[in-house]
Amino acid sequence: MDRYKKLASNTFTFAIGTFSSKLLVFLMLPLYTRVLTSAEYGEVDLIVQTCNVLVPIVSAGILNAVIRFGLDSAVNKKSVFSIGLLTILLGFIGLCILEPVLLHIEFISQYTRYIYFFILMSNLHSLCSNFVRSQEYVKLYAFDGVFRTVLTVILNIVFLVIFRYGISGYLLATILSDFISTIMLFFAAKLYRFISLGYIDKSLFSSMMRYSLPLIPTTVSTWIINMSDRYVLSYMLGSEANGLYAIAYKVPTIITIVTGIFMDAWQISAVNEHQKGDGGRFFSKVLDVYSSLVFCGASVIIALTKMITKILTSPEFFSSWIYIPVLVMGTIFACLASFLGSAYMAQKKSEQILITTMISAVLNIILNFILIPAYGIQGAAIATLLSYICMLVIRAVNIRRFMNISWNIPKLIINMSVIMTQSVIILLQIENWFIYEVGLILIIALVNVKALLMGARRIIE
Repeated sequence: MDRYKKLASNTFTFAIGTFSSKLLVFLMLPLYTRVLTSAEYGEVDLIVQTCNVLVPIVSAGILNAVIRFGLDSAVNKKSVFSIGLLTILLGFIGLCILEPVLLHIEFISQYTRYIYFFILMSNLHSLCSNFVRSQEYVKLYAFDGVFRTVLTVILNIVFLVIFRYGISGYLLATILSDFISTIMLFFAAKLYRFISLGYIDKSLFSSMMRYSLPLIPTTVSTWIINMSDRYVLSYMLGSEANGLYAIAYKVPTIITIVTGIFMDAWQISAVNEHQKGDGGRFFSKVLDVYSSLVFCGASVIIALTKMITKILTSPEFFSSWIYIPVLVMGTIFACLASFLGSAYMAQKKSEQILITTMISAVLNIILNFILIPAYGIQGAAIATLLSYICMLVIRAVNIRRFMNISWNIPKLIINMSVIMTQSVIILLQIENWFIYEVGLILIIALVNVKALLMGARRIIE
């Protein structure tokens, strides 16, 4: 199959499952904002984000290696899965030893047991789903997304609406959906065939660790960029401010949902093209189409910011709309930086991902302490935007050392200028703002239509 058609086919298949599971976060907002107060949502958000940063630490980042080495045709797949499973189990034992430390962290101490099971099941589910994806079982991977989504919706309704368990119910719904989904994948893909803990390929284990360990601080640094502002907000302005910011952050998730689906399929193509020795030209063509999709999606979301917020949230959270345009701009740069990160992954240059992400994370922390006292919640959004701009610029310059990726600079400048103009119009609530927004959306469409049509033609022909 032609490489463009294969990428499109995999993207479509992943979309069936991944779109439903990632869209779940977005679609469940009406339920969460009506069942939980802004303070409760701010608290549960901090708990979940704490779990998210512990997940890669406990697993030693092995889940990233499972995908990359699982895609490598020269590697024994049984060894890859077994090493992943063993690493997760050993990491969980280490986490159990640290329980006294977690009990002294005030906002999570009463939920410690939930957090343990959350981390374990999240890691086991990711291991199974990542391995299934690395073996290109795309239909099963897609089915798992739909299956897990249905489970999560049902369990959230049961624990939050019927039993009114609040924060505990939110966590329990996630834990059980991961557990049941893991069992389904384990038997549907017959993953027990790939377990061989009695014999571990030491050379492969060493290679996977060299690849995955730099990605632990990378993941933590990414988490810092995305989430440190929430801790600073909670510390300086309280849980209610964090709740509003967390809700505002969900709307740009529309963009990351769509691009995340594409990136799932793109990782397979990126590695395959690298193994063929023809990556730079293909990367550039795909980047052109990818960036056009990102800018078109961002333009529409900014124009509809207030409408989206009104539909998806309760009146208590409506004021969060004002932070969305800046966060959408940050998401644009995050998506482009993530695409460049796939080039590092294909080359197994995980240390470069680490360096570029850590620089941006440090900048984010500094900016949070400078901008939040001055501009409140909006300061956190600006800090995130500037951090992702920094990451993209560094990666774009650094990557030219080993891959020639071409950028359409004039188009990039026009796109970003239009997006910034849209944001200013929305934030200042200029009279007849909707007419201006429609006009600017049309400009974005005209600027990007050629790339989108060429991308579609490569798929069809």
